[in-house]
Amino acid sequence: MNPIPKRVAVLQLNATPNVDENLDSLQHWVNRAKDAGADFIVVPEAFSFIGSDSEKQDLLEPLPEGGPIFNRCKKIAMDARCDLILGGFHERPPLVPELEGQKNNNRQMAFNTCVHLTKHGVIQAMYRKIHMFDVDLEDGTRLCESDSTLAGDKSVVTETEFGTLGLSICYDMRFPLLYQQLVDQGAIVMAVPSAFTLSTGKDHWHALLRARAIESQSYVLAAAQWGHHYKSRTSYGHAMIVDPWGCIVAECGEGPGMAIAEIDPDLVRRVRQQVPSIKNRRSFTPQEVNQAAPRGGM
Repeated sequence: MNPIPKRVAVLQLNATPNVDENLDSLQHWVNRAKDAGADFIVVPEAFSFIGSDSEKQDLLEPLPEGGPIFNRCKKIAMDARCDLILGGFHERPPLVPELEGQKNNNRQMAFNTCVHLTKHGVIQAMYRKIHMFDVDLEDGTRLCESDSTLAGDKSVVTETEFGTLGLSICYDMRFPLLYQQLVDQGAIVMAVPSAFTLSTGKDHWHALLRARAIESQSYVLAAAQWGHHYKSRTSYGHAMIVDPWGCIVAECGEGPGMAIAEIDPDLVRRVRQQVPSIKNRRSFTPQEVNQAAPRGGM
C-alpha cells in the first residue's frame, strides 16, 4: 500500500477517577474530530482513568479479550468509523510463567499499553510502555510507575494509510534511541500519547517533542492529558502535531479539545532527502567510544 496524505487528530482530555465520564468525553471528542474530517485519532495516555492504584486494580482488563472499558472503546471506534490509538490502556497481564511474581504487595501489576484499534473494532498492534516514570518532583508529587506497572520489552510499529507509525507512550519521549529503532523499523510518524506532568511539561514538553521529530525526521502525534486529575496530579496539556522539520503545525490550548493536521508522507521523504542525517548516522561500539575519548590534560 502506497502511503497517502491523511488528516489526523490528537485529543486533549482531562481524565479523573470517574471512568464513565472519561469515556463519555472520549466519545464526544472522537465524534468532533470525525466531523472535522479526521478518521485517525490519537487518544492520550490513561484516557479511561487517573486515580488511586487501589481503584485501578478493579479496572484492569486483559487484551485482546477486553472488558467493559475496551468494549466501549471498540463501539466508539466502530460507530465513528475511526482508527484509534488508545494511548495508555490499563492492561491486565496474561497469566504466563514469564510473568510470575506479577504482584507487588498483593497488588495486581499491569501493563501500560498503547493499542491501535481499527475502525472495525480490531486490535492491529499493541505496544507496552518500556520506560517507567519513577520520579520525585520539586512540587512534592511522587510518581513511581514501576510500583504498579510492568515494563514492556519490544518496540512496535503499525501500518496506516499514511505510512508506518511508531508507537510510544509519554516518558518514552526522553529516550531517543527508541525512536531511532522505530525509524529503522520503517516509521515515518511517531505516536506519543501522554499524561505529562505540569511541573516538567512547562519546560520540557515542546522541546522534547520537537527534538524527537527533528532527529527522526518524522511527524509526531502527541495527544495529551490536561488539568487537575486527582489529589496533586496535574497534567500540562498542549496536545500537538509536529512535522518532520520540527515545526508545530497544530496545538491545543487550555481545556479539553483536539488538534488536527494533514500527514503528508512526501514531506517526510523530502526532509530526509534534504538533510540525510538518518542515512549518515553511525553506531559506535563501547570500544570505539573509549578510543575516541581524549586522554589527560585539558
